[in-house]
Amino acid sequence: MKLISWNVNGLRACLKKGFLDFFRQADADYFCLQETKMEQGQAELILPGYQEYWNSGEKKGYSGTAIFCKVPPVSVSYGIGQAEHDKEGRVITLETEKFYLVNCYTPNAQRELARLPYRMEWEDAFRAYLQRLDETKPVILCGDLNVAHQEIDLKNPKTNRNNAGFTDQEREKMTALLEAGFTDTFRYFYPEKTEAYSWWSYMRKARERNAGWRIDYFIVSNRLQPCLADSLIHMDVLGSDHCPIGLELR
Repeated sequence: MKLISWNVNGLRACLKKGFLDFFRQADADYFCLQETKMEQGQAELILPGYQEYWNSGEKKGYSGTAIFCKVPPVSVSYGIGQAEHDKEGRVITLETEKFYLVNCYTPNAQRELARLPYRMEWEDAFRAYLQRLDETKPVILCGDLNVAHQEIDLKNPKTNRNNAGFTDQEREKMTALLEAGFTDTFRYFYPEKTEAYSWWSYMRKARERNAGWRIDYFIVSNRLQPCLADSLIHMDVLGSDHCPIGLELR
């Protein structure tokens, strides 16, 4: 089974930059998007053989998630069940027969860490949500989690220390999630791999220089480790300031 996750930074823009070419090439069983910045029907999107599930924020053109899947789920839910966290279209959960698939676009702490206090509240609520799901079935979490966990996960850790996405607080919350019974699949396969990034600033030719961050993840319940076949970063795929990432399961 193959899963893809991609922060498209505006699906309508990404559609003009080769989105469908990669979508068809990937032929994923589950294709998860973050930062769609649109509602279903606002662009011509014909995906034969796929079911579509969309969660758009109350603010138009902001945030938003979607999942396209070949097999209809047992159930689908939107958000994490808390009104204060469910206004921005950040989470979709599909229940399948064997697992929960959670597609997430984590809030950014923003410049000068203006939203860091909210981010901390979100992290605790979201982790608790995943733990509740995990009590019933194993969880596959994917998406733009807006944090580089370790220094190996970004090009310039020293100069970015305490910038949004690399604060001690955000990194500690990722550690807490993993310690709660979850596995960062990319580091499971490639614990020492460097210069493997999924996001690059549009400024200063960052992508050309590969001055990036790994902030997009596939994270799974520990008991799914025997099912893991590979965790991929498709760094050569353009169309957004993020590249797609993939997970293959046996």
